[in-house]
Amino acid sequence: MNDPRLEQLRERINALDEQIQALLSERAACAVQVAEVKHEAGGEPVFYRPEREAQVLRRVRERNQGPLPDDEIVRLFREIMSACLAQQEPLKVGFLGPEGTFTQQAVLKQFGHSVRALPLASIEEVFHEVEAGSADFGVVPIENSSEGTVNNTLDMFLNSPLHICGEVELLIHHNLMGRMGLLEQVRRVCAHQQALAQCRGWLEEHLPGIERVAVASNAEGARRARDEDGTAAIAGTAAAEVYDLNLLFPEIEDRPDNTTRFLVIGRKTFPPSGRDKTTLLVSAADTDSPGALFHLLEPFARHGISMTRIESRPSRKRRWHYVFFIDLEGHAQVEPLASALAEIKAHSSLCKVLGSYPQAIL
Repeated sequence: MNDPRLEQLRERINALDEQIQALLSERAACAVQVAEVKHEAGGEPVFYRPEREAQVLRRVRERNQGPLPDDEIVRLFREIMSACLAQQEPLKVGFLGPEGTFTQQAVLKQFGHSVRALPLASIEEVFHEVEAGSADFGVVPIENSSEGTVNNTLDMFLNSPLHICGEVELLIHHNLMGRMGLLEQVRRVCAHQQALAQCRGWLEEHLPGIERVAVASNAEGARRARDEDGTAAIAGTAAAEVYDLNLLFPEIEDRPDNTTRFLVIGRKTFPPSGRDKTTLLVSAADTDSPGALFHLLEPFARHGISMTRIESRPSRKRRWHYVFFIDLEGHAQVEPLASALAEIKAHSSLCKVLGSYPQAIL
């Protein structure tokens, strides 16, 4: 087909590509200049500003008029910002490894592909590497929409000086994979205990009686599936590529809306972005006394503040004494949350703001 209209459209696309490339180069040059100005100002420059990034990406979404969907245009700009930020100072981001985990996907979703992602052996190690300055930020799982809270992450905040700087929500699709070619050849399934729980119904229906082995991560399960006869794994498609496994059955999670929320942890706090969350660690002197939790939460209701999540964990100070992790809408520096927090701090035995951070955009 030699339609002249196609040639005209192709020429137009070529011209647009040249303009886009020139503008991207100009944007990257501006990023380099920003770095120079920050270095000249002295002190320790802060290159990654989550509140600034959130504001930019929200404006991208607001001005989008199609035909690209909002999420696609935001992802494109996330990658542009990631590449430009790497011209200033490449970020080092620790995550719960090894490679091929959903946490690694969360890192790339939040920071783009121009960061240096550091796979670490445990959630504890992610915290420790960020605390030591070996990583600029860390990404750790905090809760799943089907299976609830990752308690290990919560417990790390009891003694860690780190702050929450952001959140990532990732739609989780679990896939069964292995070296074998047929489902009948599977003798055991390895995966993180959360993944096994999120696929419980499918496993009972399609692999009844097959041994289920909980391992440290889904990527560890994929590694075992690569090395062991008869072992299959539950993991994301990235793990199948990393460990050269056959995809035996896609999307075996019991709920199609299965979503995991991750936290970005760092050493600094950041100003409001305009649409934020705050995570609070709070406790009363006697958490088993009548009305203790009511008195802790009452200022939030009175000030009209929405509480999106609450979890209790043992304080580890004495028996049957608890601390509460609370997610709230708003920034700790902005009213009405600032006033509510001042009241709570005056009447609680513990009130620690773990972080105020932009709400997830993607």
